[in-house]
Amino acid sequence: MKLFANIFCISVLILISECASAEGLTIEITKGAQTAVPIAIVPFAQQGSIGNVKLSDVIDSDLAGSGFFKTLAEEDMLTQPSEPDKVNFRDWQALGQDYLTIGQIQGNGNSFNIEFHLFNVHNGQLLMGYRLTVGPQELRRAAHHISDLIYEKLTGRKGVFNTRIAYVTSAARGSGKQYMLQVADADGYNPRTIAESPEPIMAPAWSPDASKIAYVSFHTKRSAIYVQTLANGQRESVAAYPGINGAPAFSPDGSKLAITLSKDGSPDIYVLNLATRGLTRLTSGLSIDTEPTWSPDGSSIVFTSDMGGKPQLYSIPISGGRATRLTFQGDYNARGRFSPDGRSLAMVNGSGGRYRIAVLDLASRTTTLLSEGNLDESPSFAPNGAMILFAANRGGRSVLSVVASDGAMQQKLDFQSGGVREPAWAP
Repeated sequence: MKLFANIFCISVLILISECASAEGLTIEITKGAQTAVPIAIVPFAQQGSIGNVKLSDVIDSDLAGSGFFKTLAEEDMLTQPSEPDKVNFRDWQALGQDYLTIGQIQGNGNSFNIEFHLFNVHNGQLLMGYRLTVGPQELRRAAHHISDLIYEKLTGRKGVFNTRIAYVTSAARGSGKQYMLQVADADGYNPRTIAESPEPIMAPAWSPDASKIAYVSFHTKRSAIYVQTLANGQRESVAAYPGINGAPAFSPDGSKLAITLSKDGSPDIYVLNLATRGLTRLTSGLSIDTEPTWSPDGSSIVFTSDMGGKPQLYSIPISGGRATRLTFQGDYNARGRFSPDGRSLAMVNGSGGRYRIAVLDLASRTTTLLSEGNLDESPSFAPNGAMILFAANRGGRSVLSVVASDGAMQQKLDFQSGGVREPAWAP
């Protein structure tokens, strides 16, 4: 039962956090990439009533946090042009910049017209020009959209700044706590509570189209798995069997959930058909099998098991059969999560009493440690595979961190009003 004890201890850590708020969020780059590309994001010229969102700051934070770019501090800029014909490229060349973004925003409080231009500093070439109109509640989302456009233009890879994350937090309520499942922008801003209970909530998992979240709730004093539609808040209990109901994971087509159930004895991996509620059992035996995750092509499931004596990752075909062990480096490997391309697995690697985020290359079976903490957990790939979101313990507080999948960059999202756990990045 050692694996279950480890999982239980990690789950307990989820329950010691307090409520997060956008106003209390601090984003800190704790490790920068040495090969990051220099880019200057000039403050956008503003006309009219704009509000308190500074688009250039959001774009700067997005790009710097990706690990691919090194942004120029505003105080180091020689000029701050907002129109293409006002740009002196020699100024930006002298500052060692490769790329330059300028822009303007006009608004009257009801709608905002945004225009920006992206240049190659070395030859003065205009790489992109773009205009959009948004409402007052969409300014941050517009900034993230611009970041995505710049990121994709310069890296050839889709941006993820305009995506969302889910996580679990809690707040003191009288003599107890109120547990909350929240959804926020990818940088932690604009949190929204989608479920709350005086009993624990854990293990959120997104549907492939990001319209639903499956999670475990103990609000009836027993574990049960729910699927909730984000648009209308409607939720449905899909698994409430005797014993453990845990670790839901949507299939790539969204029609099934891989889950952990102990209704027939030891915890095993089952596949639940959401339409018929039919169950298919994939594993059996005395070992503890948990934390399933689907391969992107839906052909297999990777899960954590102590069948070899210590927690390690195993793969089993969706049709059933013999499980194959995948991990051998370290005393503990758990919570596997596939990269979007299916070529690697993010996981928690334990060795020497330290639990860190690692990536397993499935072709070479090489394990690479990415994080530097002692109690890091719950890795989740970004939709483009370039970054991994995870929960970490820093100075006795639980925070969210993001690390580049090659380890080149790491940043911390610190919710000053409390801690957060169990992050999951939306597709």
